[in-house]
Parts: sequence; structure tokens; C-alpha cells
Amino acid sequence: MSIALLYERSENDENGIKLTAQQLGIDLTFIPFRKIALSISKDGFSAKTKGKDYTQTFHDTKVVLNRAQSKNRRLQASYLMEMLGKKTLNTSQSEFICYSKLRTLLHLFKEGLPIPKTVFVPCDSTDTLKNGKEIHNEKDIADLFEAEIPLKEGIVIKADAGTHGKMIMLSKNREELEASIKETKSSIINPIGVVAQELVQKWFYDLRIIVSQERGKEPVCYHTAMARAGFKDFRTNTFLGNLVFHAKLPLSIQDLAVKCGKTLGKGSDAWIFALDAMVNVGENKNADDTYLKGELDTAAQAWVPVQKVKQDETRLTNFPTWTGKLEAAFKTYKSTDAYGNVTDIIEESIRKNVDALVFHESNSCPEFWENTRLATGLNVAIPLLRGAQSLIDH
Repeated sequence: MSIALLYERSENDENGIKLTAQQLGIDLTFIPFRKIALSISKDGFSAKTKGKDYTQTFHDTKVVLNRAQSKNRRLQASYLMEMLGKKTLNTSQSEFICYSKLRTLLHLFKEGLPIPKTVFVPCDSTDTLKNGKEIHNEKDIADLFEAEIPLKEGIVIKADAGTHGKMIMLSKNREELEASIKETKSSIINPIGVVAQELVQKWFYDLRIIVSQERGKEPVCYHTAMARAGFKDFRTNTFLGNLVFHAKLPLSIQDLAVKCGKTLGKGSDAWIFALDAMVNVGENKNADDTYLKGELDTAAQAWVPVQKVKQDETRLTNFPTWTGKLEAAFKTYKSTDAYGNVTDIIEESIRKNVDALVFHESNSCPEFWENTRLATGLNVAIPLLRGAQSLIDH
């Protein structure tokens, strides 16, 4: 019985899992989950692409590492595999929770964990009647949001299942709020209603924290988070051009993160999550913004060679060699004074505001090879593979 890596297409993270498995001496089989026909009938189950029959591979698989990038495909993959009697990392229940920002926050809220104030209005911004007439609900929805969150402090509208900062909009006046609500249409990343959140004054950074559990062991939080930092946008997502640093976590935050993981992975023997968190710094800053922007600009110059390696197409033909180049470029970036100075500011800010941290999202299939691994020192493929092994061993 084997561990199978299920994926839509082999990207850097999947190649990193394959490389790590080889280094750890773990055999992996591979299951495509895009252009494949999965058939169920009175004759049983089969799985075939145009060129290969994977039915026996499915049969022999004991544990599935679910790396489908589409949230919908990932949810379907977990459920399908579990119905076939396989263990999945993560389970379909965890995928269902993490698929939705609101569902994630509801579970954390129920356990008393710190989250930003969040308001959900099930009404869509626009209703279309059978005769084609449109009813616009932006004003009513805006009224409901304003009654709960002071507009002068900022209201953030979010797509419930969006990623990489998609459809996350900040409103600081009534006109912007109504426009943001109108923009939030029913879609695959926002199936129903409108979600709003208070603007957390996170200064210039947020955190990605990794928590995991192997079967038979206590859950752990990795001691160092990836910090995404910059003043380019109130969204500090790296896809928007912000930089990455590392930040050592106080034990109290590690303990909270473990509680989050146990909440989201409840009922599962092994799991792994990337928790997104913000520190509500407000005015309790420990550095001057002008100085900080200068250091970030200097760090950005050192980041350019890293970006060049990331764009190098040799990653498609010689992944180990490309990985070596990326590690070397990242090491040079981390060795700069600017990187060290910004890291020190972030870590001191966390210590000063340790009780002001809130968790706002969880990712059940985190990207890790390019940034998390190199910034924090944690190769997420290792807890992924160890978690899968623990399910086989027991």
C-alpha cells in the first residue's frame, strides 16, 4: 500500500514534494486529477486518462496527499478518495472548513480563538427576477455593515473563497462601500452573500504560521512564521509585490496556533494547515515609517535576483539545479543588512503586541517551496510526508 501525490499539474511545490520524498527514501505514486475519467457503476470503479489506466494505482493507494490547486477540485478529490476507503491529508471535512473564510472563522470563534470582527449578510448584492428585472441591495447591505463596523475605521469586503488577494476591497467612505458591495457578485469564489471585516491595523506585515500533526503525536506549531511585508497595499500578499521575511514566534502565539490547528483538524488523525494571522499594531509601532520604507526599498533591490531565478524556465527541465540557484539567491537576500533590520522590527513588533494577534484565514494546501521554505527554514513537504506515513504505520 502506498502514498499517492494527487495533483492537477506538477508545479514547484509538487516537484518539491517529489524531491523531498526521494531524499527521505519514501516511495510516491502519482495521480493526476484533471483530465482523467473517474467512473462508478455496478461493475466498480475505474480511473483512466487518454493514455493510461490508473485504476490499479487508485486501488493500491493507502494515503493521498491532496495537492489539487483548485479549491473545488481539492474538495471533490478528498471526498472521492475517502469514499474509496483512502486516508487523505487533509480530510474532506477540513477542506470544507478551509474552503470558506467564514466557515474557518466560525470554527475558530466557537473555540474562543482570536479573530477579527466579521459580518456576513446572506443577501446577494443584486437579485435578478424571472422577468429579468434587477433589484439592487447595496444600500441595505451597506447599512447593515455600518451598524456593526465603524466605516471611519475601514471596512474590508472579502470574497468568501478568494485567494491571492482576489476581490478583497477596502472601503473608507460610503461611496466606496456601496461600490465594493456591488462588485461582489455571486461566483465560484463567492457563492453567496457578502462578507465584511473590520480593518485590522496590521502596520506593514502579516504572518503565515504552519501547524501540523502526525497520528499518535501531539500537534506542533513551527517556531518561525513567514512574514509578508510592504507598504504597496493594505493587502500584504506576495502576489501583489510585497517581500517575505521570517519572524520567530512567542510561545503564547505558538500555543494559540496549535489550538487553531486542532479546531480545524478535529476528528482527523493527521493534518497540516497554514494559518494567516495579523497583529493589530495600531499606533503601538516600534520604528519610524520613513526609515522602514527605506529599508524595504533596499531589501527590494536584493530581492530582484531571487525574482529572476523564480522566472528561470530551467525549473521545468532540471528542478534540483534550479532549486540550488534559488536557495543561493535567497541566501544572499537574507544576508543583507536591510533584511536583518526589517526582521528585527517585525519580531519586536510581535513581542510588543503579542496579545493583539488575530487569525483570519487557513490554507489546507499551502504554497511553500519558493518562499515559506527559504524564509523560515521549514520544508513543508516533510510534515506532509511524515503525516502521510503516520497514517500508514497505524
